[in-house]
Amino acid sequence: MTMVTTINLDAATEESRWTLPQARGLEAANASIAAPLLERNRWNWLIWWIAFAASLAGSIVFFIAIYLIFSRGIGIWGVNTTIVWGFAIANYVWWIGIGNAGTLISAMLLLMRQPWRASTNRFAEAMTLFAAAIAGIFPIIHLGRPLYFYWLMPYPNTMHLWPQWRSALIWDFWAILSYILFSIIFWYVGLIPDFATLRDRARTKAPALIYGALALGWRGSAQHWHAYEVLHLALACLGVPLVVSLHSVVGMDFATSLMPGWQETIFPPYFVVGAMYSGFAMVVCLAALVRWGFRLEGLITIAHFNVMAKVMLMASIVMGLSYATEWFTAWYGGERADRGLLAFEFTGTYAPMFCTLLLCNVVIPQAFWFSPIRRSIATVFAIAVLINIGMWLERILIVWNTLSHDYTPSMWRQFLPTVWDWLTTFGSFAFFVLLYLVFVRLVPVVSMHEVRKLIAQEGPR
Repeated sequence: MTMVTTINLDAATEESRWTLPQARGLEAANASIAAPLLERNRWNWLIWWIAFAASLAGSIVFFIAIYLIFSRGIGIWGVNTTIVWGFAIANYVWWIGIGNAGTLISAMLLLMRQPWRASTNRFAEAMTLFAAAIAGIFPIIHLGRPLYFYWLMPYPNTMHLWPQWRSALIWDFWAILSYILFSIIFWYVGLIPDFATLRDRARTKAPALIYGALALGWRGSAQHWHAYEVLHLALACLGVPLVVSLHSVVGMDFATSLMPGWQETIFPPYFVVGAMYSGFAMVVCLAALVRWGFRLEGLITIAHFNVMAKVMLMASIVMGLSYATEWFTAWYGGERADRGLLAFEFTGTYAPMFCTLLLCNVVIPQAFWFSPIRRSIATVFAIAVLINIGMWLERILIVWNTLSHDYTPSMWRQFLPTVWDWLTTFGSFAFFVLLYLVFVRLVPVVSMHEVRKLIAQEGPR
């Protein structure tokens, strides 16, 4: 009886660790992460090539759609005189939320000294770069005259133009620009020790030269590690307030207006939590795919999915509270337009989408209260996909509901998306997948030096 109890306790302890025995060694960790990059003859890239071809085709469609928008105008979308934003701004908000979450997750977990970030921070930060870059495309193609997008920047010119700093478009431009620049620095700094490892492990001259140049002369000395730790921590301290302020700016795009349903003081924190929510859901999807595709079961364990499911559960509760606060404010304020909009959300044209939103964002994630659900990777992955669908519907309906049902009944319109709306939406996702596939082919998808530190902390079995 005592032996059985001991075995069960050992199994429970092993499940709660962030690395498994097959990867719990410094050389084993390095080899498992570097193998896809340096030992490609022994690696089957067939599935990668299939995904690459499909995402490349989708990306080509995306850029064809953008070309047609530039040449024919935004009239090929379903926008009308009332719903002037449509898919474009909703997609922007969704993508920038995904992008915000990657750096926020990595920086917050670093400051909180959470060891499990070691296996997830690299691809979370890469997700930030690609999602933020895609998000920046949508406001530009939605301008109507996108060839003048550079007017958003203050620069000396003969026309004496100067950006209108009271415009939310200017806020978005500078928020995205500063965030992308910061994210590139934060991501690259974390990569330097790993580039040096790949340089030292390379068996041919070309990879050794390329990774050696990217390593910036890293030798792994005590002085180098001290400078690295100080800089990385300082960047994390800068990253958290930057992310919070950036997505607060996105929330203020809506909240500073006078439209019913938008003039909410809760919007900035509500958007920040929503970004973290959708971002964690996307990280879960990427973690499951990376774990399966690169055979990293020893470094991305069930314990990782368990803890990320708990974070998503917390975020779902906060999102539910935010929705309820919006409803209560609309009813308690007594404003006819706000109460009418609330009724329209539940009974109007988009009511089925609104109910689906609530189901995906609030109801289904409550399954994470149960440990067997949190420890089933397939179930956590499926719920994460539903959360991302729900968060996209939320961004869409924030735009559609208010613009379809504002103060003047004579201006009420329904948004009917065209094929070009859908092609730009799905094409942007294909472009994201394409960028991510290139990333995993060229860069270590998991941080080697942080995993080695984690293994040293956990010790032998």
